[in-house]
Amino acid sequence: MKLLMIIVDESKKEELEALLNRLGVEGYTEIPRVIGVGTTGPRLGSRAFPKTSAVIFSILQPQTFETLVKAIREFCRECGEKLKLVAWDVHEVIL
Repeated sequence: MKLLMIIVDESKKEELEALLNRLGVEGYTEIPRVIGVGTTGPRLGSRAFPKTSAVIFSILQPQTFETLVKAIREFCRECGEKLKLVAWDVHEVIL
């Protein structure tokens, strides 16, 4: 399994959520209105730098992970959005 972290511009979050649902992602956790500074510039939710990001986490089976990463790459090409994807191996999930 993989733990996927997606960092997306807050304005594109709903489109990304629709993509996750369309691809059958069973669950995810979202942290909305995240602030920070990175390669896309400051996202501080302030008057000077009004943009914010959202962070979405999901634990995925390998086949779903590969399908989702391909779909997200296509999503980025179509809308011009640069998402950040980080993936970790998951060895165990305790329910």
